[in-house]
Amino acid sequence: MRYDIVIAGAGPVGLFLACELGQAGCSVLVLEQAVSPESPLKRLPFGLRGLNAPTLEALDRRGLLDAVAAGQVLKPEKGPPPPGTAHWLSQPRRLGGHFAGIPFALDNVDSGRWPWRLPSPVGTQMAVELQALEAVLAERAQALGVVILRGAGVQEVRLGSDEVQVEAGGQSFRGRWLVGCDGGRSTVRKQCGFTFAGTDPEFTGHSLSVELEDPTLLSPGRHTTAQGMCNFNPPGTIALADFDGGAGHRQPLDRESAQALLRRISGRDATITTLQLATTWTDGARQATAYRRGRVLLAGDAAHVHSPLGGQGLNLGLGDAMNLGWKLAAVVHGADEALLDTYQAERHPIGARVLEWSRAQVALMRPGAGSRALAAIVADLAETRDGATYLAERVWGVGQQLDLGQAHPLVGRSTPDVLLADGRRMGELLRAGQAVLLVFDPAASLCASVDVERSRILCIEQPAVDSLGLSALLVRPDGMVAWTSDGTDAAGLTQAVREWMGAVGRETIA
Repeated sequence: MRYDIVIAGAGPVGLFLACELGQAGCSVLVLEQAVSPESPLKRLPFGLRGLNAPTLEALDRRGLLDAVAAGQVLKPEKGPPPPGTAHWLSQPRRLGGHFAGIPFALDNVDSGRWPWRLPSPVGTQMAVELQALEAVLAERAQALGVVILRGAGVQEVRLGSDEVQVEAGGQSFRGRWLVGCDGGRSTVRKQCGFTFAGTDPEFTGHSLSVELEDPTLLSPGRHTTAQGMCNFNPPGTIALADFDGGAGHRQPLDRESAQALLRRISGRDATITTLQLATTWTDGARQATAYRRGRVLLAGDAAHVHSPLGGQGLNLGLGDAMNLGWKLAAVVHGADEALLDTYQAERHPIGARVLEWSRAQVALMRPGAGSRALAAIVADLAETRDGATYLAERVWGVGQQLDLGQAHPLVGRSTPDVLLADGRRMGELLRAGQAVLLVFDPAASLCASVDVERSRILCIEQPAVDSLGLSALLVRPDGMVAWTSDGTDAAGLTQAVREWMGAVGRETIA
């Protein structure tokens, strides 16, 4: 059998992309190296992940948010956070996030700076367990007919003129397209000749789950020391940054060597009685110079890697999947392949910006008086309204905007969650994965101007509780605003639709 798309990797990025493609009627095979979806590294405490606004909006627009929210880690009604929860997440004063461990307070954030964000039940951040998130996505993917084959990591890729052949788990598979979502050491990326450019690591990060003889010897929270950084979340979750140029990455630790490392980095005479789990990571920051080579594309960590500081990696990858999914499905159904070029154009700059954000945090963590002085200034700025709002905009992702070649400040942004007079929200209107044209002034008769494309655009003429002064709004399947009007610009809408639909193809959205 030849699949429309073969995806390497059944992590959250590969699974979410599979859901997008399956919903659009594509045949999808997901190949995953791991035999089981379960892993201690995907469960608490190491499996804690923060979801930002674009991710939560994407999940809402596909009807997945309630299922994901059911497993969120921190809920006010559940009382204190579970053991090992990040220290900054469990403070009495509500915090909105952090930059290199420097927190900013939620009550300092001025949400009025983002007038396009209308009131919505979808929040700006949520803490979840990675394994629970993957379970929700896998269930949806399989319900849509996606085939997930575990114990079948990609071993070899052979490129043809009209298909890709993949050897995995001792079997051979064929697909019209291949997407590498197989992580930072992506086999797909390496075999298909992608250039992975960037900066080498400055430190090795060690995540430890331990039992301590006397936990009171370590102070909870993140602390920069003369040797690096120590982050302690009682009773026994520890993250260490050892500025060794990455030499310690993937080097095994036993109890004695872990204890020596902890004592050296923390400067405290702490004793580890039991080493339960240990893993390493680095701050190496690299990005594929191109996200597509012929019939092969990259998404998630296969396309970009950086340190996990600030929790941006998962959100960046899920954003890749949301952007790529509808475009790749459109090409499968007959659209011009040039549409895939917009994936690179739209997502690569966002990835590059996240890598710079990661590198900036490393600069504040380096041992030395200069970094400590700079960190003190950033901490002062984080306590101001402007500083906290700037950090929130970056950490929460609410300021992201694509360059779609139009001047209106809303074009290229995530669509406002417009509430219509009949009670429907924009997030609900996007559940089927199709474009939406909202006309708030029925007298404009804009839906009639795109009647030919009506079967592929959901056209709704209805007033809204707050239309932001607009008469109409055209939204892409991924929830990004493609066109706006504050009048009756039928000609402008027709041109926008024809340009977009010309690229997408006539059979994309049923």
